[in-house]
Amino acid sequence: MTGPDTRRGGEPFFNVPTSVLVAITLLIIIHSALSFVLENPVEILLDYGFVAARLLLLFGDDPLNEILAQARSLSNGADAARLAALARYTLEDDAAKPWTMLTYALLHGSWTHLAVNAIWLLAFGAPVARRFGGSRFFALLAFTAFCGALFHFFSHMDAVEPLIGASASVSGAMAAATRFVFQPGAPLGPFPLQGENGYLLRALSLRETFSDRRTLVFLAVWFGVNFITGVMSPAFMGGDTIAWEAHVGGFIGGLFGFRFFDPRR
Repeated sequence: MTGPDTRRGGEPFFNVPTSVLVAITLLIIIHSALSFVLENPVEILLDYGFVAARLLLLFGDDPLNEILAQARSLSNGADAARLAALARYTLEDDAAKPWTMLTYALLHGSWTHLAVNAIWLLAFGAPVARRFGGSRFFALLAFTAFCGALFHFFSHMDAVEPLIGASASVSGAMAAATRFVFQPGAPLGPFPLQGENGYLLRALSLRETFSDRRTLVFLAVWFGVNFITGVMSPAFMGGDTIAWEAHVGGFIGGLFGFRFFDPRR
């Protein structure tokens, strides 16, 4: 088999599709620039991260005064000042910046954040990239990033904290992989086929997906982990939260949007 993710001999480079390596390399370059080159990385995170309240400006709703009033009602002065500063910075220029529903996925808050996403992208993005090819793989990542931002928006319409990270896209790749990696002959199924053949089997329909025991176990574990790390994280992380709604949005986008990207449908 030849294509955008294979070399002349047909074997993937380092057993990882080129498109996955390109995606991870791009994330590393961007985070390196934020960490070591740019003088004001926080401004980049605020300008290109997805701010849910900012998107309200697209619909003619300006939440700035309401959020400033909310800030004044806070008993903790530091929290009040921080919320007011974020609201003024992200909303006073009256720019909705809808493109940040994609660009936020290129940014990360720490090397640990980036490393976790890169590891999961290697694991689940690789089979998807082998099946889809490079262009469709990147299209899926963009689509699921958008889905993650959309779910985050409907869950936190008045939030001025920027959403950043590729987690929604990674979740989308995981969901897409569940449509074809668990059946017999597939890479994670019984009796896996050798070489690329296991990645090119007929994908499960949605009905078959929700009837397959391995897939159901994976879905249960995935949603359980996201519930624990997302909903319960403030109790264990000093008040910090994980944007689990964006993860769910990306996952649902990958699961249900799979057929629109699969070249073998």
